[in-house]
Amino acid sequence: MSVDAKNLPRLIPTGEATAILPVGGGKKKPITVIGTERIRATFDAACLQQAINTRMAPGVAEVVLNPDAHIGYGAPIGCVMASDSHIYPGPVGVDIKCSMSLLQLDAPASAIEGRETRRAIIDAILKRVPTGAGQGQRNAPKSRRVDEGLGRELVVHGASTDVCEMLGIPGHWAGRCEDSAHRGHDDTADALGARLERLIAAGEFRKFGDKISQLGSYGGGNHFGECEVVHVVETERARKTADVFGLKDGCVAFLSHCGSRGFGHHLAMGQFKALQGKFDEWGIPYPGQDRELCYAPLGTPEADAYLDDMSLGANFATVNHLLINSLVLEAFAEVLPGVRGELVYFISHNIARKEIVQGREMWVMRKGATRAFPASHHGLRGTPFADTGNPILLPGDPQRGSAVMVAEPTASLSCYSVNHGAGRMMGRRHAMRTLDQGEVNRSFAEKDILTNCRDYPRDESPEAYKDFNEVLRSVIVAGLASEVARLRARFVIKDSSEADD
Repeated sequence: MSVDAKNLPRLIPTGEATAILPVGGGKKKPITVIGTERIRATFDAACLQQAINTRMAPGVAEVVLNPDAHIGYGAPIGCVMASDSHIYPGPVGVDIKCSMSLLQLDAPASAIEGRETRRAIIDAILKRVPTGAGQGQRNAPKSRRVDEGLGRELVVHGASTDVCEMLGIPGHWAGRCEDSAHRGHDDTADALGARLERLIAAGEFRKFGDKISQLGSYGGGNHFGECEVVHVVETERARKTADVFGLKDGCVAFLSHCGSRGFGHHLAMGQFKALQGKFDEWGIPYPGQDRELCYAPLGTPEADAYLDDMSLGANFATVNHLLINSLVLEAFAEVLPGVRGELVYFISHNIARKEIVQGREMWVMRKGATRAFPASHHGLRGTPFADTGNPILLPGDPQRGSAVMVAEPTASLSCYSVNHGAGRMMGRRHAMRTLDQGEVNRSFAEKDILTNCRDYPRDESPEAYKDFNEVLRSVIVAGLASEVARLRARFVIKDSSEADD
């Protein structure tokens, strides 16, 4: 992707934390930008050019740039696209349904004050939930074993009652998911079953069992598990909302970030290869000359195949998170006998969902963006959050904390979406070249935050990310959401392998 920074249009502020980015010489609806002046200064030319490319692409009706935005795969990480006519794999990316989940425990913060206790919990978790790009059940002696038959069941049906029962996952946790199961292009599970069988018969999944064996694992790079202490914001609204969410002030919680692992990556890469092959065969120009912005018109065989593959990967990611939380709870109970826990929420930030946007049904593609439905939104009918809005889980960094937020009605400005975290300030290579390993390690020791890493990955250190407090301020000042609780880390489980998102 070539970038001519001099000829890029300038951001036009519309408020303290909002702006627009004109496109198409003013003939198209501009890109909505969320961020204070300090945050807008973090959007480099490549990020803005990607945003313009996505807005100018065929069928795209809306683009939102969130405060955590930075250059990504086809579309910026930290953006939202909406279309009623086309589907784009780029915004979903190669880690289909990369997501956040939060497990609330009833143990008080004092229960994990001792370093020996925290180290024992880390060890107990790692015996059940492995980390690393190539790791799976065989690398964790106390993990759940998943055979190919159960693997087929869960990628087709998601977190069904049967799947949860077979994996020892509390069945009611499915009701605490943004989507507990995804269906095929025709809104049936049968379409997913047929698609999976075709892929296996065609030799596309010669190592299907190996991919399924990664269920219940974190992967590498920016994926993590993090032990938190919950601090509910001291307002009446926040306290009432926290009660509905199931948050317990001053108690231990566990935040997880991961996705569909090698299974989803394999499906996503296959789709990019197939669609790019069609573009090359038919001589179709890529938006912005970016091969990662390939697309398919809705209703075509290519679009149907993509939606089916995305749903298969999304179902894996859903069950992966629920299984991890079940195993983490088991690990805590091993060290702290009698401890109990409940899932607060599981929510994606790399997915395409059919939603109502600006009064009409569209496919909303969130690339590093989190759904933010406010109270009384029709999409929350029948859920525990109909009267509050859904929990928004936002990871910052271990040293500055993470947050739980809830949407405001004015989140309609951003297609009912907010950021998915802090957002990178440094590329991985730049961080590895410039940050001092000793200083990174000392910063964790000084704050008494334990990790399972001998050396905390420099490219994942807090200095590599934007100021999370300013990112949150952007969301609040823009009127999109308000903070319910801040999460303070006591230990982190990570791997230093290359990220698979």
